[in-house]
Amino acid sequence: MIGLNLKATLAGVTDLGFVDSPADSFEFTFKIQCTSCREIHANPVRINQYETHEMHGSRGEANFVFRCKMCKRESSATLKTTNKKYTIEDSGKDVRMVEIDARGLDVVEFIPVGKFSAKGAETTTKFEEVELEDGEWYDYDEKANEEVSITDASWSFAKV
Repeated sequence: MIGLNLKATLAGVTDLGFVDSPADSFEFTFKIQCTSCREIHANPVRINQYETHEMHGSRGEANFVFRCKMCKRESSATLKTTNKKYTIEDSGKDVRMVEIDARGLDVVEFIPVGKFSAKGAETTTKFEEVELEDGEWYDYDEKANEEVSITDASWSFAKV
């Protein structure tokens, strides 16, 4: 099991998390590597925690099933969000946001493409269109009359 951790600096916002529900699912985008032949897949892959796919020759299911083009081995991954929100108190610390059970593949990079949400640290303002592709996001909280930001956002993997 591998954990996907977020580390960021929050100013004026808290409760940063994925916009992810069965009706509006977050497509987690990763670069992956086959553990058998060590080939890194040329294109990023997307994993949806609400989709399941059957694994060939097994009664099991996974959120993502992949056959390596080089060695033809089948790999799978099951993903689960921790439902934790990254708070202003967590600022500058690693917090596990996702757990990944990968079989036959390694996730080597997370690409934060998709919608995140946050709320004002001192107000009820909701920010539903937070984008972290560039590792930073800036907006203005009209209720607090101040700029809010998320900076130095970085993602890392750690064994669980």
